Amino acid sequence: MGKTETSGMPKTFTFDKSYFSPAAYELESSVIRDILKYSSQPGVISFAGGLPAPESFPIEELKAVADRVLVQYGTLALQYGLSRGYGPLREFLADRAGIRGGEGITADNIIVTGGSQQGLDIVGRSFLEPGRYVLCCRPTYVGALQAFNFYRARYATVEIDDEGMKVDEAEAQIKKYNPAFIYVVPNFQNPAGVTLSEPRRHKLIELAYKYRLPIIDDNPYGELRYSGTDQPSLKRLGGDIVIQLGTFSKIISPGLRIGWTVAAKEVTDVFERVKQSTDLHTNQFAQYLVHEYVAGGALDPHIATLIVNYREQRDTMLATMAEFFPDTVRWTRPEGGLFLWIVLPEQIKAKELFFKAIEEKVAFVPGKAFDPLGIMENTMRLNFSNASCAMIREGIKRLGRVFADM
Repeated sequence: MGKTETSGMPKTFTFDKSYFSPAAYELESSVIRDILKYSSQPGVISFAGGLPAPESFPIEELKAVADRVLVQYGTLALQYGLSRGYGPLREFLADRAGIRGGEGITADNIIVTGGSQQGLDIVGRSFLEPGRYVLCCRPTYVGALQAFNFYRARYATVEIDDEGMKVDEAEAQIKKYNPAFIYVVPNFQNPAGVTLSEPRRHKLIELAYKYRLPIIDDNPYGELRYSGTDQPSLKRLGGDIVIQLGTFSKIISPGLRIGWTVAAKEVTDVFERVKQSTDLHTNQFAQYLVHEYVAGGALDPHIATLIVNYREQRDTMLATMAEFFPDTVRWTRPEGGLFLWIVLPEQIKAKELFFKAIEEKVAFVPGKAFDPLGIMENTMRLNFSNASCAMIREGIKRLGRVFADM
């Protein structure tokens, strides 16, 4: 047969918007990822990302664990795995969730995910149709907004204060918008750092059962408490109506991308099928690695060290803000987690302030990114876990100069 002549054909092609689904084409990129091009400049002190302290990563321990996994499990750790996840890791997570999240949790209630972000995507795939509402706080976690936006979600919002979501305002929103579910970060919320109080937790559970609404309890920071009193988990209070998301990203390493969902078995069965349509299974080697690490008893001592270090960084940031920020600026005082929230005078736009801050070699995230309605112009989020105490003090002083000029 003769050859088809292609040498004269053009080799370039343009994919315009007509080729893509509207959901994919119109999805906005992560504001936090976009900010990296500024915050990664030499000399910039960044309070922008949600990064754990890199010096906290247990590199030597994980190196030893990786060798053990390859020697003891070899091809099993490098082979395809179950969609629900590695059995022994799921057993560990079920036991740990049972201590914190109530009785009756077994490995059948656990799916290991590619970080909690995949858990959010699975939730969106499983519950959302275009135009359905999600009841959530204002502000709320930008990663959740990204995940749900892909499924063309809309938002019924409830304001927050120092006790978290103003749950008394939620029922009116439920009646008006009939949301698919309630999404909340109850512990040291991202971005505001506030914690949902126990009375409001009980009230939220009551509303969930009254209106038969699942609660998505996104809990990446729950074990990072530096002061105050632990609150009972929504999973413990609410049982099967609560779907909890967890992750090792903030307490071991985000690069491992190991998270999990805890849900009633009928929900887990659906989640498993949804997950199979995305990646078949979560990184098998990373699951073996994490299990070998936690099964050896290393996790709780490691978390204890994180708490000591992060408490010092939080306290440094709060003390320096009190010293160098003007009286017209307000902020939250988180009892744990990685973030705090700043409210500026109403006439100040944080996005414009951001570029002035970059000139002073300090970065933050403008709060509008965390607003489901996209109108919170005079707010900003700061992260305190990724900079040393000396860098925090210097960075806050620089930010104080920016505020003084505003």
